[in-house]
Amino acid sequence: MNVAPDQIAAMRAFNRFYTRQIGALNEGLLRSDFSLADARVLYELAHRDGLSAGELARSLGLDAGYLSRILKRFQTRGLVERRRSESDRRQSVLSLTEEGREAFAPLDSGASEEVRNLLCNFPESERRRLVNAMATVLDILGPRGSPSEPYLLRQPEPGDYGWIVHRQARLYHDDFGLDQRFEGLIAGIVSQFIEQLDPTCERCWIAERHGEVVGSIFCVRASDEVAKLRLLYVEPSARGLGIGRRLVEEVIRFARSKGYRTLTLWTNDVLVSARKIYQATGFTLVEEEHHHSFGKDLVGQNWTLDLG
Repeated sequence: MNVAPDQIAAMRAFNRFYTRQIGALNEGLLRSDFSLADARVLYELAHRDGLSAGELARSLGLDAGYLSRILKRFQTRGLVERRRSESDRRQSVLSLTEEGREAFAPLDSGASEEVRNLLCNFPESERRRLVNAMATVLDILGPRGSPSEPYLLRQPEPGDYGWIVHRQARLYHDDFGLDQRFEGLIAGIVSQFIEQLDPTCERCWIAERHGEVVGSIFCVRASDEVAKLRLLYVEPSARGLGIGRRLVEEVIRFARSKGYRTLTLWTNDVLVSARKIYQATGFTLVEEEHHHSFGKDLVGQNWTLDLG
């Protein structure tokens, strides 16, 4: 996969800025005689019991030899002790001594105070924006989330509809190369939904995680007996958590509760993940048609679900 040079340069620039911002290049962290690596080791040992040296090295991504030198220095100073593992007598586990916890305490409180002093210079809206941006970095660069990670489904709020148009247009362009005519299609669907909404038989669901919109779906009336499922999408950062299937299942439950007999949807065959959800929830492919739209050759598909 090709990565644009400006994207590489931007990430390197951010790394240089952030290492300066947190004092990672300082000889002593928080005016102590501990380095950043020292503090990370102390933090892990203060918050996780029964770690072996190997587990600690893997957790921190540190070279085993480098970590060994840090631990020897800590043992000499009486900050760390080793003991035999109760579950495996061949292994030894690490823990902080009372002196170690006393040494770590001012580092921990000092780091929190530095962050507090930094954040208090900004209004609450900017602090939320910063924290959400950090969550995005963790979502993308960190391990993929587990299905147990929390999210909520809610009614739309002011600004949500515009966000849906923006994000779907952006994602479908990035993933499939669809041009701005697709954005026009989405905007038209959303605009019509807002103008003609009948809340007794139509609805939109917003999926939210960590305070951010990560997905949406619509149920729209086509006739007294037929409803349409429209505009399902899930952010890349939230995929794999079951949100897409949950959104589809909510539409099915809602459509049944409102007396619709059939639920239909239109999609394109390139949307593989969405099609798998439709199949898994009982939809049947009834028609396909080749078409050239949004700057691409596509295969449109009509799916239907008998609601009984």
